[in-house]
Amino acid sequence: MSGVAVRYQQTLIRILSAIGDKSGAVEDANKVTLIVVSKTRPVEQIEALYHLGHRDFGENYVQELVAKAEELRRHDCTGIRWHFIGHLQTNKVKALIQHVYAVHTLDSEKLASELSKRWRGSGREGMLPVFIEVNVDREKSKSGVLPESVVDFAKSVGQLSELSLQGLMCIPNSENDMVGLQSAFRDLRELELRCRPWTQGKLSMGMSADFELAIQEGATHIRVGSAILPRSSAVLG
Repeated sequence: MSGVAVRYQQTLIRILSAIGDKSGAVEDANKVTLIVVSKTRPVEQIEALYHLGHRDFGENYVQELVAKAEELRRHDCTGIRWHFIGHLQTNKVKALIQHVYAVHTLDSEKLASELSKRWRGSGREGMLPVFIEVNVDREKSKSGVLPESVVDFAKSVGQLSELSLQGLMCIPNSENDMVGLQSAFRDLRELELRCRPWTQGKLSMGMSADFELAIQEGATHIRVGSAILPRSSAVLG
């Protein structure tokens, strides 16, 4: 078994364990969507995970996502669900819209309008799943909607028939200790409850270092990169 396969299976076991810790019994891992963050990683690693049955992958840059999507389609990996998890500029939406499955970083009325317009003109069926990115720690260097503006923004997004507002997303301050991380995840969960009925109870939170805590605090989508696909270009197995 390759290194990628081993790390993937280990991550699934950790997810099951975290779900069990929260509910009192080990339950189906499908209750949490594992998004494997594949930015800067070679398509060979994505293809290896695809053949293990994994379908949800996350990318931060439009050009990279589009290039990988097109190459993997040529390799008959046609069932991938691409989650966009980076900052999205409105002028990049047109290139993204034919490939993306969900956008986790909705942070402005302008972007919501552009996504809605481009989805409407794309000919794709259904609605585009989106998450509002929340700047939970009010970091000036990060994008995202400030907590006090989220409810009104959710109401606005809820009026766009092309977008399906799943819930909220956050990337807490990387310098937070476990108490700080737990507080950020709880704040996001409580804020999502205030956004009902425009949201659907989904929380995109938790990464390689903290996804188990995020699951215990209610995460439905976790974004895991280095725990499965290490950054070192030498580790391709």
